[in-house]
Amino acid sequence: MARVQSNYPHAVVVGLDTLNGIQTVRILARHKIPVIAFAKDPTHHACRTRLCERIIFTNTTSEELVQSLLSLGPQLKEKAVLIPCADMNVLLISRHRQELCPWYHIVLPEAEVIETLMNKLSFYTFAQQHGFPIPETRFLNSQADAEQAATELTFPCVLKPPMSAIPEWEKNSKLKAYRIANPAELLDYYQRSKAWAKDLIVQEWIEGPDSNLYSCNCYFNAQFEPVVTFVARKLRQWPPVTGESSLGEECRDDIVLNETLRLFRAAHLHGLGYVEIKRSIRSGKYYLIEPNVGRPTGRSPIAEAGGVELLYTMYCDTLGLPLPPDLEQKYLGVKWVDLRRDVQSALYHLREGDLTLKGWWQSLQGKKAHALFAWNDLGPFFGDLVRAARLYMIPEERNRRDYRNL
Repeated sequence: MARVQSNYPHAVVVGLDTLNGIQTVRILARHKIPVIAFAKDPTHHACRTRLCERIIFTNTTSEELVQSLLSLGPQLKEKAVLIPCADMNVLLISRHRQELCPWYHIVLPEAEVIETLMNKLSFYTFAQQHGFPIPETRFLNSQADAEQAATELTFPCVLKPPMSAIPEWEKNSKLKAYRIANPAELLDYYQRSKAWAKDLIVQEWIEGPDSNLYSCNCYFNAQFEPVVTFVARKLRQWPPVTGESSLGEECRDDIVLNETLRLFRAAHLHGLGYVEIKRSIRSGKYYLIEPNVGRPTGRSPIAEAGGVELLYTMYCDTLGLPLPPDLEQKYLGVKWVDLRRDVQSALYHLREGDLTLKGWWQSLQGKKAHALFAWNDLGPFFGDLVRAARLYMIPEERNRRDYRNL
């Protein structure tokens, strides 16, 4: 592993074996910050990185993580900045913050804020109470709820679990949500997925192309004020319709920015925040889809590529160090791309006839941040390619990952 020669306190990154984790390590390493990372899966392609001083393997989704962090704490020369990279990591660290505080800087809002914003059930209630625009929403606790929603909602709609990273949901589905075409399909999907997550959510689908889905990454200081913000939008995703972004670009949209600021000020956010907002192609109205708090997101590096040092600003502000000089978005049109998944997305759209090879190539031009590819750290990118090829050779896995069967 690489050892960074630096006087900076360590950053401890929890969840290296996620896209958020490997990107966070690379951003911090560029600033010569020494990184110790925690991961659950030693075989994960991100664990091939050469940029960590040390990688500790433990169950990052259970109390075992807390014990591992407590064991590491006394070995540190000074308090480290603790950066969780997945929702379950955020919840665990938040719930054990008093035990961890002697050894780590915990850059999180109050526990009540985390629980409210991370659980979609409580978030949509919060949004309704504070007048934030959200799609028409129903909570499904029973078959009767599903039947009532089927008669009341306008279709298409989307069915999803109340939180990210629910083990049973992830075990059975590679999608974070299902797009539902009609009432019969809603009842069918509810029966199929009700055992995977308690209290499912169904919402009206906001019509519009991928490019109508905006996001705003931000960091709020301990006084609940925004220090940096960065607005972008999705261009393509994989799997199609309800997948994760494979290509995004920086853009200016003041409605998205102002709604993000209004939401997180109302919630008293401290730390990293992210909001997805979609503009309806029918009405032109903007709707809050969901927030993420307390952790980096997959597209955090687009801010760094655009000259806004999002994660480094959080690190410096937490330690009382001088902040980076450029804190305002300049709207340079930078992009973020996950090459392997964008190839898959492009092939799908080529078959659908709504993208040409020339159009795909042109969409990749310009300054950009990469999800996994990095010249100084090639291991994770090639590890991901090898893993994808191996899975494709297994019929059961290939069928499980076919978007048409999800």
